[in-house]
Parts: sequence; C-alpha cells; structure tokens
Amino acid sequence: MTLVRTVSGVVAGGVLALLCVVIGAAVIGSRRDFPGPGAESLTWHFVAAVVVVVAQVFADRRRGMSTLFGSGTVLITAGVLLWTQWWG
Repeated sequence: MTLVRTVSGVVAGGVLALLCVVIGAAVIGSRRDFPGPGAESLTWHFVAAVVVVVAQVFADRRRGMSTLFGSGTVLITAGVLLWTQWWG
C-alpha cells in the first residue's frame, strides 16, 4: 500500500501544479488581453485539486483497503481532469 500511496501522492502534487499553471495562464491572459483558460477550466481544476488533496489526506491517514479507496479516488479524478481539460 505504500507504493500506491506514493504514486497517488505524486499524482496529487501534479494536479496542484496543473492548477497553478491554469491560474497563471488566466492571470497572464487577462493582463495581456490574450484568451486564456476560461472560468470553466479554472473551476474544473480547482474542484479536482480539492478532491485529490482530501482523498490523499484520507489515504495517508488510513490503513488497508481505505488507503486503496483514497488513492483510487486521486488517480480517477486526475484521469478525468486530464481527459476532459487537457486531451479533450
């Protein structure tokens, strides 16, 4: 389970990094009158970041199958975010 938690922790950090990138692109876009990511993309990334952080904290503080549930939530949420906002 330690490996699963480690992988989901790295993925959770990646989702937070993506949130920072999208926020930065939105700020730069608004300052330079450039079409950056819209409110929908910002909302998706913010909600996904909250979900993965809560799920990762849950996974880190539990043992057994609860860890797998929390880590799975992180991985699924990150996959949905990437599929809908980056590859779609």
